[in-house]
Amino acid sequence: MTGGRDPRPLVAHLVYRFAMGGMEHGIVTLIDNMPPDRFRHCVIALTDYTDFAKSIRTPDVPVIALHKRPGNDLGAHTRLWRLLREMRPAILHTRNLGTMEFQAVAAAAGVPSRVHGEHGRDIYDIDGSNFRYNLLRKGMRGFIHHYTTVSRDLSAWLTRTVGVRTDRLTQIYNGVDTARFRPRGDEARSGTLPDGFVPEQGIVIGSVGRMEAVKDHANLVQAFLALLAGFPEARRRARLVIIGGGSERERCLEMLRQAGAADLAWLPGERQDVPELLRSFDIFVLPSLGEGISNTILEAMASGLPVVATRVGGNVELVEEEKTGSLVPASDSTALAAALRLYVEQPGLAARRGGASRECVERKFTIGKMVFGYLGVYEGLMRSGETKVS
Repeated sequence: MTGGRDPRPLVAHLVYRFAMGGMEHGIVTLIDNMPPDRFRHCVIALTDYTDFAKSIRTPDVPVIALHKRPGNDLGAHTRLWRLLREMRPAILHTRNLGTMEFQAVAAAAGVPSRVHGEHGRDIYDIDGSNFRYNLLRKGMRGFIHHYTTVSRDLSAWLTRTVGVRTDRLTQIYNGVDTARFRPRGDEARSGTLPDGFVPEQGIVIGSVGRMEAVKDHANLVQAFLALLAGFPEARRRARLVIIGGGSERERCLEMLRQAGAADLAWLPGERQDVPELLRSFDIFVLPSLGEGISNTILEAMASGLPVVATRVGGNVELVEEEKTGSLVPASDSTALAAALRLYVEQPGLAARRGGASRECVERKFTIGKMVFGYLGVYEGLMRSGETKVS
């Protein structure tokens, strides 16, 4: 450093809200694993942030809230413009639709390189066909130098529907910490589950994620109940665990109570010991209606678990049929129950497919590969002084 000024270029990561979530976790992982001599980082939340911000281990990473009000808040645009003029980032990296319009603010503030990342869609636009949303996306192309996506599915959609040029787009898979998320191996099942919950030779069907409509945990509960009804042995051996809080949790609990199966399931809400809990599972299930690339699938695979997931979005890029798990149609509890029954009927199947899952993660979905991808985007823009747009 010279004259007390840090010469490293600043990357400003703009999100709608900085709280626990897959996309936000990916930003933290990226910041904490980038070579410290290449870039500085800051996180800007349009609305606010939670204690999740403390999960950033890298020192001197500001996390700033603009306190945007619901709806149109022109004051938030002004506050961001002033902040960008003050901080002078070399790169602004927005994420998902909620932040995209602020690319125009970054251009007005003179940010030289502007990147937008697509990490998945929500319940209001599962297939990315919403006309109004896509009109905004097309209108913002003139302000964005480069796009990143976490799946081939999202890349193809940006090219086909939004008209983004392929040479302005880089697909980068999320990476997973394979030391933190590791198989149970010969260890006893973790004591994180309630005492006496899992019977001898029991099989734990687990899921982790926010319990909102887009994740469709109610479908998993229906499939579990169908499994119990159609295969009496499952009532003795199978147990259901869903980790996460959200508006659908009480509905799922009530479904289990009404069916007389509440004692066969555990839905404790949000937890901080997810790696240990994953090592208590035998099968991982993601029943969502839409996905970009699921961090929880990757974490489950790194933990040596087979995955049963819906055939949506990037799930088909992670789960290899009959090798690392199974893919089923979305909202089809009958198909999901049939996929789960295989593991109850064939005790060795989970271990075989779980081993293949771990090998796949070590080969394709490491943090190093993810960091290398984003470094390539950022440094490519810095080298070229890119000012053309898509």
